[in-house]
Amino acid sequence: MVYKLASPCRINDTSWIKPGKLAWDYWNAWNIYGVDFRAGINTNTYLYYIDFAAKNGIEYVLLDEGWAESTDIMKVVPEIDLPYIIRYARLKGVSILLWGGWLPLSQKMDEALEHYAELGVKGFKVDFMDRDDQKMVNFYYRLAQKAAEHNLIIDFHGAYKPTGLQRTYPNVINFEGVYGLEYLKGDYPDMPFNDVTIPYIRMLAGPVDYTPGAMVNANKESYRGIHSIPMSQGTRAHQVALYVVFESPLNMLADSPNNYMKEQETTDFLRQIPTVFDQTVALDGKVGEYAVIAREKSDIWYLGAITNWETREITIDFSFLKEGNWQMELFRDGVNADRNGNDYKREVINVNINSKIKVSLAPGGGMAAIIRKINH
Repeated sequence: MVYKLASPCRINDTSWIKPGKLAWDYWNAWNIYGVDFRAGINTNTYLYYIDFAAKNGIEYVLLDEGWAESTDIMKVVPEIDLPYIIRYARLKGVSILLWGGWLPLSQKMDEALEHYAELGVKGFKVDFMDRDDQKMVNFYYRLAQKAAEHNLIIDFHGAYKPTGLQRTYPNVINFEGVYGLEYLKGDYPDMPFNDVTIPYIRMLAGPVDYTPGAMVNANKESYRGIHSIPMSQGTRAHQVALYVVFESPLNMLADSPNNYMKEQETTDFLRQIPTVFDQTVALDGKVGEYAVIAREKSDIWYLGAITNWETREITIDFSFLKEGNWQMELFRDGVNADRNGNDYKREVINVNINSKIKVSLAPGGGMAAIIRKINH
């Protein structure tokens, strides 16, 4: 309803607006290792992120806070060679997005959008708005319109919940307005409960910039809020399932490239999940307890299920499939995931429209699946 009540699209040509995944630096605190340079906000670090993105089919790399002076978005810090980073990324088939505080961007909006678009930047993550009075709402619309004129996408972080702007200006590709993984750099009290509440409440308003993808996965007892080496509350399979359960057309891989490369089987599974879908079917769930969602894109189905801290057994009814034989690549909690959230099991199972399969979810657990038609 929120989306349908918004003003229709005001962009004539939307072909340049590309959803996708994004390698992100802030959550993992630029914490790469095994390299011969000092990791941080510098050119070499971002070249490393670009190489990781290119190798794993990730469309974007974001330069988050620190690449420019905090009070002047036109002043790039000396440690960053932005034109070189953009050229290098282009050669690797990767696009660059930039972070910007809303006030510095507002103060030099025309200059900044024109300059960085000419350099080859594809969009901005905009932050710290933190309110929804008329002045700020006007800023959203003004930025969306002017960014569209320069073929730039916008991710509103530090944002109020969506109110349909993404219909009017579809270059606005995502919104935060949610307690996301960022809060697990500290001692957030109960993220699995938060996760199984979002689909029923916040997500009704529109997409969420939750930024999932933690590769260090803790149970309730072992979790600690560590800023520079963060971890998730709940299991690896729970994190993977969020890429299906949450609507997020620009979806980040929040962890360190090193952690994804160490966990290549997980990364290979994640890279197969699209960020936009053709249809969605809600299969099962209860507010604040669990959620089971199926989404379809180009005749491939994707399943996601997440639970709170309660152990749970769910039954998946595959009657949403078409007739014929299907092969399901399943990524679920391992038998010891209640003790070690990193434990998961990947397996391949044949299913059809009559199948009903039981799956056990660990505390804070989940499951994800990719289902493809078997053609004979």
